[in-house]
Amino acid sequence: MASFHRPLSAMAVAAFAAVSSIELPDKFSHHHRLPDDVVSLPANKTEATTAPSAPPLSGLQFFPRNLQAFYPAKAPVASLPVIQTVYQYAKFAKTSPEQEAALPAIPSSSSDVLYRWHLPDPRACGGSPDRSQTVVVLLGWLGSKQKHLKRYADWYTSRGFHAVTFTLPMSDIVSYNVGGKAEKNVEMLSEHLGDWVREEDGKKIVFHTFSNTGWLCYGVILENLQRQDPSAVEKIKGSIIDSAPVAVPDSQVWALGFSAAIMKKHSVATKGAAPNTRSDVVVVESQKDIRPAATEAVLLSALEKFFDLVLNYPAVNRRLSGVMELLSSNQPNCPQLYIYSSADRVIPAKSVESFVERQRKAGCEVRSRDTVSSPHVDHYRSNPGLYTSQPAPLF
Repeated sequence: MASFHRPLSAMAVAAFAAVSSIELPDKFSHHHRLPDDVVSLPANKTEATTAPSAPPLSGLQFFPRNLQAFYPAKAPVASLPVIQTVYQYAKFAKTSPEQEAALPAIPSSSSDVLYRWHLPDPRACGGSPDRSQTVVVLLGWLGSKQKHLKRYADWYTSRGFHAVTFTLPMSDIVSYNVGGKAEKNVEMLSEHLGDWVREEDGKKIVFHTFSNTGWLCYGVILENLQRQDPSAVEKIKGSIIDSAPVAVPDSQVWALGFSAAIMKKHSVATKGAAPNTRSDVVVVESQKDIRPAATEAVLLSALEKFFDLVLNYPAVNRRLSGVMELLSSNQPNCPQLYIYSSADRVIPAKSVESFVERQRKAGCEVRSRDTVSSPHVDHYRSNPGLYTSQPAPLF
């Protein structure tokens, strides 16, 4: 592996350097500050103790460690005591104004954190107390930040649900090693969710994932829950899969995903199809000849060659294939909803449709919706009315 790792890593570094001087604003950048009623884990090392380092079972990395300079770490691993403190805050109660005033103040920061637990709006729970017993776990796409998932969390909490927003920092993905920091972070979230549903009868979990990154995180959480407490899996009552999956380790998909995360709105992946004004015609052909700019083309070429090798490395291939197999053949017995787009340039619509068909043949309760023209993980912003009408049957 070492013999071919260096030249391809150098190609990737060169491609990253080529785009490092471009100003890359984030999606949904109008969210400048998170509200004070959001429960969060601390975002700096002085506020959280460091979890044990990754076990020595694998030194395998996607990129050399010095590449982390391109993506400074923003979300340290939080210790279990810190998570337990947040867990105490996240216990929902029907609070009176006097009780709310007595609650400890929860610090709010624009910095990224491991994850946030958003409390339901008490005013929305009166007519349906069952909602306050449900948490929707939002698992972000590659490169997503807490502010990107906030509008989804707001939609759920305004309807009386708990919401958890989880994002993996790019630094954790770039320096990924099997059983390392990224998986430890997901394992901590799994333990927190398991604790929450065991707290009292009637607790439920719904997963809402974005792109292959969020979908794979969901698979690792399922794996953890099945190992830690199989009864917790029975509390999962639905899954909403946005812009996924491709259920094989595909180097082109990984390259496109990383390119979109780096280039953001400059990426060809953010370009959807032209609006369709005719009800009898699906308009997607007009955008098919859009090509990436020269800078992105160089980046895509380097990344695709790199992932051709990395995804076929035995340890990585076994890990990814195992999670994908679990998601393909051993999902919880609950409804599944797939929201995708024929205009998605990262996750091909045919891959989603093929997976959905296999799930149906396996006897799963599956619904799907093609939004036709919206870009990758941009279906809500492109058509909020259509998007928010889809999960209703799951609840």
